[in-house]
Amino acid sequence: MINVLLAQFADGERLTAAARAARNRNYRVLDAFTPFPVEEITDLLDLRPSRIKYAMLIGGFAIGALTYGIEYYSAAIAYPYNAGGRPLDAWPAFMLVPFAVGILAASICGVITFLFETGLPRLHHPLFDAEGFERVSQDAFLLALVRPETPEGRDNVMMWLREADAQLVEELLL
Repeated sequence: MINVLLAQFADGERLTAAARAARNRNYRVLDAFTPFPVEEITDLLDLRPSRIKYAMLIGGFAIGALTYGIEYYSAAIAYPYNAGGRPLDAWPAFMLVPFAVGILAASICGVITFLFETGLPRLHHPLFDAEGFERVSQDAFLLALVRPETPEGRDNVMMWLREADAQLVEELLL
């Protein structure tokens, strides 16, 4: 559980200015919610890099190698069949199936990793209960900050958000 302060701003410029000021004051900016893309806001958020590409790479290569190993075992070790003096391990002929299965496995690993990283399928999020959150898709600009642990830190950030033209500040537990 994390304590979050959700501040509502009148427009994207004030939201961006507040996010920039929060970063300068060493407040942790969790997310920003806007009705349309706002320039440079993603650079100001504390987002961790996605692990989807690594999961896809590892899953694709691992399953592709496993598929090639199964083909090699069945053709060269378990049931060797010498047809016309050809080699038992004809790797060019064996590459089609591992390639296709590797691509399939990579895409499945990517989808599963995406679902774990985003916490989906989640039908309800505590942010949905915040006052004015339903307006985000229309005309609201919200900034989510981690609330400082100390009471004086909380008071300082609340006072600073009011000075930064926040229309509404709400405290949530996520």
